[in-house]
Amino acid sequence: MRKLTTLFIFCCSLFPMMMQAQERITLQDGTVLNVFLVAPENAATQVSPLVILMGGGPGNASISQDTSRWLGSGFAERGWMVAVPISPNNRSFRGAANNALIAELINELQKRDDVAAGKVLLAGVSNGGMSALEIARRNPQNYLGVAAVPAISNADTDNEALIKFPVYLRIGGSDQLDWADRFDETVTSLTDAGVVLDAEVLDGAPHMFRMEWESLGDWLQEIQQ
Repeated sequence: MRKLTTLFIFCCSLFPMMMQAQERITLQDGTVLNVFLVAPENAATQVSPLVILMGGGPGNASISQDTSRWLGSGFAERGWMVAVPISPNNRSFRGAANNALIAELINELQKRDDVAAGKVLLAGVSNGGMSALEIARRNPQNYLGVAAVPAISNADTDNEALIKFPVYLRIGGSDQLDWADRFDETVTSLTDAGVVLDAEVLDGAPHMFRMEWESLGDWLQEIQQ
């Protein structure tokens, strides 16, 4: 875990700092989620599409804040309203109960004047990428797609709900957790289910890596059309 935290700090230094705010969002059932919000520059004049971005590892406050800076800022620069929730139980947002919290968080955020209604993008790093895929499998019709940077999917994972669903997947070729060795299994698991997959291994990249914004930006434009 210490190595991954160090990588987050390193990646954070690769991106310009942007204004961010931490808010306490009360959900309909009374649950309170702490969320880092990163707004695009045009947030004061027009509504922005929403991306829920989930950090890796436990998804705690430190990791979520770093994720909002080094990756969330990139989405915000491209016009997205970014919400990075802090996990309430150090599991990122894995599991049915945590999945449901994200759906409720989206409902609350889309009540705001500066957040667009309609489908939302899910994105996540490592355990957050796995969370994003889990959430999408439950109600894929509610989401534009998943940017999993990285994530893996087991051969026996039921991804059939994601037929014709867009997924952007990147895994570092020098991943410290050996996820690159799981790339082919992950691709097969997703494509056999009919996922519209944009997947690559990044040569020499570690578990946490600098985004290829040229390719990710193109993919974001495609799923919004």
